[in-house]
Amino acid sequence: MPHAAAPVVGTSAAGPTLLDLLDIEEIEQDLYRASVVFDEPFPLYGGQVAAQALLAAGRTVAPDRAPHSLHGYYLRGGVSAKPTVFRVERDRDGRSYSARRVVAIQDGKVIFNLSASFSVTEPGVDREVDPGPEVPRPADLPAAELPRLLSTESRLPPQPYPGVEWPTRFWARCTLDLPASPLVHACVLTYLSDISSGLLALHDGVGETGPSLDHAVWFHRPARLDDWVLLDLVPHTVARARGWYTGTVRRADGTLAASLAQESLFRSPPPSPAGAGTEAPEMAAPTKIDTIPYPAEPSLLAEVTDAIRAAGTAGARA
Repeated sequence: MPHAAAPVVGTSAAGPTLLDLLDIEEIEQDLYRASVVFDEPFPLYGGQVAAQALLAAGRTVAPDRAPHSLHGYYLRGGVSAKPTVFRVERDRDGRSYSARRVVAIQDGKVIFNLSASFSVTEPGVDREVDPGPEVPRPADLPAAELPRLLSTESRLPPQPYPGVEWPTRFWARCTLDLPASPLVHACVLTYLSDISSGLLALHDGVGETGPSLDHAVWFHRPARLDDWVLLDLVPHTVARARGWYTGTVRRADGTLAASLAQESLFRSPPPSPAGAGTEAPEMAAPTKIDTIPYPAEPSLLAEVTDAIRAAGTAGARA
């Protein structure tokens, strides 16, 4: 039997929570919709659409199979103020592993695609090669804020690359009591994994990191994301207007829970318009759209179907 929908808890008067983002609706078999939207001036956060796509994929596999890896491509900028439809393809269910593909669609166009693999838990050798960084515990550090992340708190240890605009090493945890579902915790980890960038350390006034191109996560060991985890992002190379970095996600006891890798655009920044300010605009509180019937328009289902057929040849990236 596939994973059941996780119960949504913790909605506050200030707006929906992270669990509300993960409350995706099954509108047909293997077709899901995320209806929590934001009236904000930024594109759809990549960690959000990746987490929702992983959740949609996980809803179609047996509950004894947890995610062990994902790889996603960001094809178009999504719009935070619109619902997203997710179509799941069931590629294979073997004795131990299940493979799924997902396309995320807005306005009939594919904005993101994901390949994910799920596996049963098997006994075997458990060994780590690289120790994690030595950092102060979260309780010994002042509170910090990671912009755009719902229901998340953070602590900042000393940074390996001082002076960067955003931290590349930080503690984080979800402020909600999450359900016991390994799928939900993997989705929350995925949501967190796209924040900041290891490439910030390579900003030199000539080039800077831009939109994400592709993103991968490997889930090595289970981790509760309502407990502290340490993210550590490390740059590796920049070439041909692209940069690549890797990262680790460690539990509070130092155990390696997950690894990630991402490639992003890395280009010269555009000139600022005359008189443009430097402060980021304020975001409105998120709201849930629960009055949109499916399909919202008679043509929407046809648009979704056409976009799914065209997923393999979706438009050129930025």
